[in-house]
Amino acid sequence: MNHALALLALHAAVLLFGFAGLFGKWLALSPLLIVFARTTVAAAVLGLVRWATPGRRPPFALPLLANGAVLALHWVSFFAAIQVSDVATGLLGYASFPLFTLLLERPPGSASWRWRDRATALLVVVGLVLMVPEFTLANRTVAGLLWGIVSGFTFALLAVINRRHAAHRPAADIAFWQNLCAALTLLPVTFIASGVLRSTDAVGGREIALLLALGLVCTALAHTLFIASLKAITARTASVVVALEPVYGIALAFVLLGERPGARVYAGGALIVVSALVATGRRAATR
Repeated sequence: MNHALALLALHAAVLLFGFAGLFGKWLALSPLLIVFARTTVAAAVLGLVRWATPGRRPPFALPLLANGAVLALHWVSFFAAIQVSDVATGLLGYASFPLFTLLLERPPGSASWRWRDRATALLVVVGLVLMVPEFTLANRTVAGLLWGIVSGFTFALLAVINRRHAAHRPAADIAFWQNLCAALTLLPVTFIASGVLRSTDAVGGREIALLLALGLVCTALAHTLFIASLKAITARTASVVVALEPVYGIALAFVLLGERPGARVYAGGALIVVSALVATGRRAATR
């Protein structure tokens, strides 16, 4: 894969990642059920790819169970954010992850932050505050933003954990076990929770088709394109493009759902996206 094709694949993957948020509005199902179906389909597809790919396959490692649990919480909180508010709020709450990555990766005993660290933290905090119309949990934007922040924190935690596995496991192998363990983690919760049991009554042909599209296109295909692009794209370039996920998602929601966020959301969102770009520069400077 040459550089131009890899860059196209990378943007397509990030576009699909942002597109996944719209399924939270199209599917009138519990976030638990949505994520259970998404991870089950993705694990099945990635498992087939893994089986068909020649070469040695690393055996399962118990710590991967933690990856699955964190991934499940990340996606459940992500769809919960979108369902209680809108796509823009959920995506921008999730986009606060650079702040949490900074905190989780900070060396023990570090006395001070570099200017990029301070700028990242300040931009995220100011961006989130700008998005809050009123400081009350009764407000749907505030509730969605809080769920989005949980999604951002769990994404940062997952990224930090994955870096340890990536040293000795292929990325596709990690993605397979993550999705499988996430599905197994959610299996008992999904069918025990009374609210989810009621929501299964609404599962018909349309919902099954959407869940398959979410698992196949926005998860398995998106991850495959993303992983393939990294063979010809630098980590810094990939990080910059990934920072555009909220932009892609908000644009798709505008076109396909007619969602039009207010000026506060645009202003706060712009600062959060810039914080991701600043964080990208910080990571590149430490290499």
